[in-house]
Amino acid sequence: MDTTSLDSIDLAAFDPGQWEDGANTLDVGNTRISLRTLADSATLALSHDDAAGTEALVTATADGTVTLRLDVPLGDAVGFWHPDAGWERTLPADWSAWRGLSLVRSAPVGCLYDTAGRSLLALATNRTVQETWIRFGVSEERKRFGVWLRLSLAAGQTCRVRISAPGTAMAAALRRLRQWLAGLPDGEPLPVPDFARTPVYSTWYAFTQDVTAAEVEEEAALAAALGCGQLFLDDGWQLHGNGRGYAGCGDWQPDPVKFPDFRAHISTVRRTGLHYTAWIAPLLLGEHSSAYPAWAAYAPHHVPHLDCHILDPRHTDVRAHIADTCRTLVDTYRLDGLKIDFLDEAMAYAAVPAPDQPAPGYIPDIGEAMAALLADIRDALRALRGDQFVIELRQPYTGPAMNALGNALRATDCPADPVANRIRTLDIALLAPGGAVHSDMLMWDPQATPENLARHFHGALHSVPQISVRLTRLSPNHRETLAFWLATWRRLAPVLTSGHYEPGRPDELFPQVTATHANQRVITNYTDRVVPLTTEAWRSHSLINASTASRMVLDVSGPPRQVCAQIYDAQGRLQQATALSLTPGIHTIEVPPSGLCVLDLASSLPAQGEEHIHWAASPA
Repeated sequence: MDTTSLDSIDLAAFDPGQWEDGANTLDVGNTRISLRTLADSATLALSHDDAAGTEALVTATADGTVTLRLDVPLGDAVGFWHPDAGWERTLPADWSAWRGLSLVRSAPVGCLYDTAGRSLLALATNRTVQETWIRFGVSEERKRFGVWLRLSLAAGQTCRVRISAPGTAMAAALRRLRQWLAGLPDGEPLPVPDFARTPVYSTWYAFTQDVTAAEVEEEAALAAALGCGQLFLDDGWQLHGNGRGYAGCGDWQPDPVKFPDFRAHISTVRRTGLHYTAWIAPLLLGEHSSAYPAWAAYAPHHVPHLDCHILDPRHTDVRAHIADTCRTLVDTYRLDGLKIDFLDEAMAYAAVPAPDQPAPGYIPDIGEAMAALLADIRDALRALRGDQFVIELRQPYTGPAMNALGNALRATDCPADPVANRIRTLDIALLAPGGAVHSDMLMWDPQATPENLARHFHGALHSVPQISVRLTRLSPNHRETLAFWLATWRRLAPVLTSGHYEPGRPDELFPQVTATHANQRVITNYTDRVVPLTTEAWRSHSLINASTASRMVLDVSGPPRQVCAQIYDAQGRLQQATALSLTPGIHTIEVPPSGLCVLDLASSLPAQGEEHIHWAASPA
């Protein structure tokens, strides 16, 4: 994949002819979209996909490589969101480089949005598995924004592009697209067991590779008491799992020194009430493993910074070997799931020529090969555990096609970075029609204030939080703070993870998130900004001050309403419980930094401290 920055000029990619006008135009709502296929052999079919003319479907048919362009007037555009945006959320120029996509690298989905966060052009294609290339950017000459898709089609094969109605909020436009993607063949999301939506205790940041059975069991007991429902054993459990390198990967046997009886250890942890998932990186093949001589011929690509080779999943034997390895691991040790890592390394074989005489079952396209591999793993685990298992996948391979192959979609590593955790979890959720979105593991300075610890939790608030600190070493105020926010999360989980939410503009890093589910609402303020608060259609409203401000400013609309207000500091200590009259206009409520204000229609106020004790000690 070309990882050239969007700020880099790629004159080889730039083609003045890329902006030549074609004969195909389509009005979608109030926007006219120009479409042009840059191949003589291709044909385009354009149709409105709804009676109002606000949704459109483009079908390209070709034999060979085709480039498809969609472009719109710039209007008030300020940014282009796509699944692999990272920190690049503004407008690139049209001389930016091509980017490679496949099942294990992002997805061909994007949304151009304006200063109000409204969609100007939102599109997705059904090419969520196969290797595809994308470019996008502003034309200096045309004053338009274009998106180019390059793909190879066999004779009679088609590519479908769905265009969502412009003028809606970006999140709403992407919700429409993800519904369409979920309805594609093989797009049905993998079922998610209830336990996959419970908080996770992870060993990675707490231990890195220096992990042992006894220490994990001690942490597991405390994690269960705090309200976690899962334990994820990360890298380090396996033989040769030391030194932050992967030269020993390939055997996937437990280290007998760290885990002398791995199955008994897992049973001990499960008796605490936690489900048990283990880490595996099945594409990695190290030269120190006993598996290396047998499989080296299938792993020609070497990654120096990982100190290992990458198995080529296009080969039938490789896929069968990996699927059997995963099945054996789960079956032998009675695991509840697998955290499957480093799948994006398969992109090393994207567009690499096939061997002269490939064996039967060889799949040339890396995306299709990985889909076959992951389907084999999924089916093997389903045969063992029914639908009561977890397959965790992390960015950048959490695209819409992965929902059928994994059911826990995690933000990529961002240690001690709550801003990145917030952005990455919300990015995943925008295109996740079914999977449980998980945060990266939470870690913080052992000397941090309760307010700072709470802000780390707030970064994971709109996802399933994963905790990775040594619970046995927590100070009393850290334990109290963590217990309060875990209990608060469990109470609000339906609205935080299953509700309808609006995150605002991506280029502003989602500063205020509004979530709604049934008669509950949650607004999380990550910066000190005015909170729009209607008085209608809710019974309980939680306002989370995830900023350093000491108050929240409300812009109230709707009929006057009497509510009970309960205000807590970062540690969950009740600061105030009072009746409050919400009338139209601006109101200021004193809410401590990293604190919480709960507005509800309860007929009586809780006794001082009563609500805090209940939240911190009770199970979900």
